[in-house]
Amino acid sequence: MATLSAQPRFIRSITLDRANKFLQADLYPDVNLYSRLYSKRSAETIHLSVFSVPDLKRISFQEAIAQDFESTTTGTSYGPSWSTHWFKLSLSIPTEWVGEQVDLIWDSGSEAMVWSADGIPRQGLTGDRGNDRRVEYTLAKKAKGGEPKELYIEMACNGMFGTGNGNQINPPQEDRTFFLTQGKQIEIAVPNKAAWSLFYDMQTILGMANELPNDSARGQEALWTCNQVIDHFERHNLEESLQKCLQIAKRFLCKTGPASGHRITAVGNCHIDTAWLWPYAETRRKTARSWSTQLRLMEDYPEYVFVCSQAQQMEWLLEDYPELFTQLQEAAKRGQFQPIGGSWVENDCNLPSGESLCRQFLYGQRFIEKHFGERSRVSWLPDTFGYSAQLPQIVKQSGCKYFFTQKLSWNNINKFPNTTFNWVGLDGTRLLTHMAPCETYTAQADVSDMVRSIRNNRDLAFSNQSLLPYGNGDGGGGPQRAMLERLRRMKDLDGLPQCQMGGAESFFENVVESAHDLQEWKGELYLEFHRGTYTTQALTKKYNRKLEILLREVELVSTLCLGLGRNFFYPKEDLDCLWKDVLLNQFHDVLPGSAIEMVNKDAREIYRKVELKGRKLLNDALDSLYEGTSLSDSQVTSYSIFNTLHWPRTEIIEVPSINGFQFAQYSPEKTAGYLKVKQRGLQFTAVSQSQAVTDTEAVSVKQLAESEFVLENGWILAKFNDEGQLTGLFDKNEARELVPSGEIGNQLKLYDDVPPYWLNWDIEVYHLNTGRKAGTAKAKIGEIGPLRATIVVEHKLSETSSATQTIVLTSVSPRIEFHMKVNWDEVQTLLKVEYIWDIQSDFATYETQFGFLQRPTTYNTSLDSAKFEVCGHKYVDLSEHGYGVALLNDCKYGHSCHGNTMRLSLLRSGKAPDANSDIGYHEFSYAVFPHKGTFHEAQVVQEAFQFNMPPIVRPVATDSTKDIQRCSFFSLEGSKNALLDTVKRAEDSDDVIIRIYEAFGGRAVFRLKSTFNVTSVHRCNILEDTGDTVRYNQQEKSTELLTLRAFEILTLKLKLKARSCKDNMASKSWVFV
Repeated sequence: MATLSAQPRFIRSITLDRANKFLQADLYPDVNLYSRLYSKRSAETIHLSVFSVPDLKRISFQEAIAQDFESTTTGTSYGPSWSTHWFKLSLSIPTEWVGEQVDLIWDSGSEAMVWSADGIPRQGLTGDRGNDRRVEYTLAKKAKGGEPKELYIEMACNGMFGTGNGNQINPPQEDRTFFLTQGKQIEIAVPNKAAWSLFYDMQTILGMANELPNDSARGQEALWTCNQVIDHFERHNLEESLQKCLQIAKRFLCKTGPASGHRITAVGNCHIDTAWLWPYAETRRKTARSWSTQLRLMEDYPEYVFVCSQAQQMEWLLEDYPELFTQLQEAAKRGQFQPIGGSWVENDCNLPSGESLCRQFLYGQRFIEKHFGERSRVSWLPDTFGYSAQLPQIVKQSGCKYFFTQKLSWNNINKFPNTTFNWVGLDGTRLLTHMAPCETYTAQADVSDMVRSIRNNRDLAFSNQSLLPYGNGDGGGGPQRAMLERLRRMKDLDGLPQCQMGGAESFFENVVESAHDLQEWKGELYLEFHRGTYTTQALTKKYNRKLEILLREVELVSTLCLGLGRNFFYPKEDLDCLWKDVLLNQFHDVLPGSAIEMVNKDAREIYRKVELKGRKLLNDALDSLYEGTSLSDSQVTSYSIFNTLHWPRTEIIEVPSINGFQFAQYSPEKTAGYLKVKQRGLQFTAVSQSQAVTDTEAVSVKQLAESEFVLENGWILAKFNDEGQLTGLFDKNEARELVPSGEIGNQLKLYDDVPPYWLNWDIEVYHLNTGRKAGTAKAKIGEIGPLRATIVVEHKLSETSSATQTIVLTSVSPRIEFHMKVNWDEVQTLLKVEYIWDIQSDFATYETQFGFLQRPTTYNTSLDSAKFEVCGHKYVDLSEHGYGVALLNDCKYGHSCHGNTMRLSLLRSGKAPDANSDIGYHEFSYAVFPHKGTFHEAQVVQEAFQFNMPPIVRPVATDSTKDIQRCSFFSLEGSKNALLDTVKRAEDSDDVIIRIYEAFGGRAVFRLKSTFNVTSVHRCNILEDTGDTVRYNQQEKSTELLTLRAFEILTLKLKLKARSCKDNMASKSWVFV
């Protein structure tokens, strides 16, 4: 009789290695558990035929089945990249498989969609060997035996992450091919349900053995259980041994945890980048593949909840796959499919204007409410590259109560300190926010996710809840069956937190009920990563800025037509389409510039069409406003100038020459002239010949020596060297020099721009060590006044890049403009312009949506130094007591302000995933605006708007504008820090929507006045829900006093009685700004 144990002590490392190989597909494929997951296989009854779609087209099911299919065999290759191949499968299930579940195994190494014979999309397939592998489709849950089956498979020649060669973010490989191999990639099979059950058991137990501390009893028990299961597994006595193994596993898995344990809500999701390493057109198919798959899982897992963001993708599904969309609506009624997010796409939050962020939610929420019966209450942006400080207010005013992300886990300098907290926006709005402590939005629903959800949770003292967003994403796919099986096993398992499948809203509701004393975070959620996305794809960013402004002008002029009672049809459907296209391109990999070249070309084509259509709509509205302007040259006698801003402005503007019109100054080409125009806010002004040549304070340009040029007007004297660099800037009124002795401004510098990995995403801190003067330059005098003077500088930036810079000073402003035309051809190089000022301040002021942020100019702390490159919109300002200088721009966003040095990032040249990023011709402008007083005391905000929004000019007959020339249609009386941003028609009526915000960070008290016949005024939110009444005095054409707190956004809904401005003037009731 043995006196010693026959069983040696198990060794942790050896046991873990043994257990891993027991479950792996690629090692010991004939003897481990993985090899026994299917009990029967057959490829003999499958007949394949194929139609290869020409010209990389993506066609509908009905188009496909009408084609001639050719017989094909396995072993054939299909390509090239982005092509589509439709397969018809005819097969019969063996008679001896009666009563069995039968799966089709299809692995083309690519994405594919299974279609029923009657044209219903059934399920997506993903080949290859990654976590997103999904190659099984259930043909029959209980086969009759011998029955024939016919179905179609739409094969896309791209992987889940596009067609990049080798490294995922490399540019696409255009000639990839994909293969089908009989017996390995196409077959039918009967799953061994006991083996599958043990497989999921072992994944869970092995996960606990790996993740729980080695010195914990439960971790040791998990390790021992793994050993026991493998010891009892017998491939030659499979079925009996499987039952023994399942009993061993059950003894471990049946132990429950304490009721007071941490609680995790597992939320199924499928993050589909609307475009990234694949084009928009492929995303339309990805949505169908991913969401149809989730519908199949819902059939087997009634507790499963899947959340879905991005209304744009839902609209595509409605257009392309209406039957599938109906199934989603039915699942929504059951509570298993939950539309969330509220926005049109998962948009970038740094670069869009404040109004664009409002429209993201306006269009997103309206779609969700229309098709699913209620609005989303959760803003869901897990992958956006930082979050605006105005987002809490915009989210709350858009019907959402909660905010979810995880992206700040990507910070590469400082760890964000909070998990569940109240995010406080610029205006003080509080928004309950959760950052998933698992630090991903594509969790695999395994033990490591459970452990990280506690280990990384920084607010366990205040909240006992975590959200786990699980499911394959970026390229789509969503949760896998294995994930749901693991979640069932981990629902209440000793050693792990309690885990319940559920939705995002129910998670937040639980937090509201149970959390206490949550911490607060005030201001932006700055991502310490992907800082290059403020600059990459300059043309995309320029289009976005210009089209945001164009759509604002179309809506404004169109609304004026309504208010004036013109015979005009407000183009709402057209505007909706244009806005949706602009919002689409604000997706967080398109506008930031981190997508492949194919996507960037698509985006530019979308922008081009929006611009053409938008300009036509603007011209149509102006035609109506002027009551017809189809005039011959002889009838054109003046210019109508429309100031689209609500404050007075004086500008030198360029207008096209008309016959017989004489100007004080012509453009160098003599095709245009310059006019000095002084206007009230939101006013049309007619400028005739008698007003064109007027006395004015002149501007001049001189060359004092071979190497010195001087621009001078009534405000400033600016000196430039022979390379166009600013050597002096003297404020004549304040007797102050702004450029320190020996320093220069307007210096173009090149930097090495080689981040460790994310080439088109990142600018890293060490680039600042590599700055060098950009080549050589030569300056000369251009225009000489009296209204506008210029210096033209020809730059040889490098051996391959050049630029022409025109430096402009007018007679009416201290603003110095720098207009750039650049031919850019570089590799991993960054172009910046740099200014050094004789100003000391510990912070700089940057415009953000509906307000500004003040960020440090020091590197005192790691939080400060992490912001070596930041996002700003139309201005950045550096001010000390009594004086400041602002740097304005017309389409740039990347800024750096350190000490008294201001830099604006102009162009990058990253090579992945777009190998030709930013290569080519660019035009853009920036400007220097010196000012007396601090930022708060100066007119920086107004000046930045004016630099970006020149008046609208149109040649007209003098008498065609008489009835509107004296109107100042809307004005804000009593406060200069309240800005009127948007005027539009309401979504569901002819009411007028006015959006106003406080721009300087203090209280604003004002009255809204209008020349229109306003019958009532109501407050409303961004979704235009009618709120409290605002008293309106029709005699005085004015609201009661309105008060805004710092950075507050106010939306008003005005009901009008259409009446002409001429009538209003006759009654002397118009108001001037």
